Amino acid sequence: MSSIVPLRAAIGVATTLLASSLAIAARADDASPWQRDGHSAVRLVAGSRSGAVLLGGIAFQLQPGWKTYWRSPGDSGVPPRFDFSKSDNVEAVTVMWPAPLKFDDGAGGHSIGYRDQVVLPLRIVAKAADKPVTLRAEINYAVCEKLCIPVEASAELGFNSVASTEDANLRAALDTVPKPANIGDPNPLTIRDVKRDGPKNVVVDVVTPDSRKVNLFVEGPTPDWALPIPAPVQHGPPGVMRFSFELDGLPPGAKPEGAALKLTLVGPEKAYEFNTNLE
Repeated sequence: MSSIVPLRAAIGVATTLLASSLAIAARADDASPWQRDGHSAVRLVAGSRSGAVLLGGIAFQLQPGWKTYWRSPGDSGVPPRFDFSKSDNVEAVTVMWPAPLKFDDGAGGHSIGYRDQVVLPLRIVAKAADKPVTLRAEINYAVCEKLCIPVEASAELGFNSVASTEDANLRAALDTVPKPANIGDPNPLTIRDVKRDGPKNVVVDVVTPDSRKVNLFVEGPTPDWALPIPAPVQHGPPGVMRFSFELDGLPPGAKPEGAALKLTLVGPEKAYEFNTNLE
């Protein structure tokens, strides 16, 4: 027995299916396929195409209990490495890093990184604004639970959409990147002072409305500086949360005097990045 579908209904169904297909195609165009290993997945995402400066991202998904690392991994771990040199019509790529978390590394120290999922925003400068852009990335990172497993992945994505379906996700990721700040800024969460305390110790005084969920991370002028994670001082001055770290992990021949340090202050809702030179 055959049934007759009214023409108007058939057109409506066809239109709905076409719209769904176009939406799926648009989503596919704005993100590369997930590259999966046993405990994580990674892909590229593309923002809207307008002008010579584009916004993209590297998206990670991690299985429960697993983590990956920030650009400075802490007492243990491996920082991610990215190679964009095989891209087409790309002058430069800058990786931006959302505020990280601090983890117990299981060996008496702490590592710094991300869990669950994270998007690292990318600022991409095209060589020619009127020509196609294809981003190709070689991605090397580690995922860790009790043991760390290295992962290598390759991803490729063209920037084609005038209005990308990933724009909202990329804006949300940008909001989690620590904002530039100056020492002494009158923010509710800020660094008041950084000073030497003897030949090998540095203290950092932080003003915060809530000291329960504040972390401080420090980086040297080059990646081969492996400074320890600043630790809270139990009996600091009134009105401030004091952190302290030793000047350990310097590369051979490096001197701390005048060294350019980057301090990342992470609170429960805000995060800021400060630059200072040691005296």
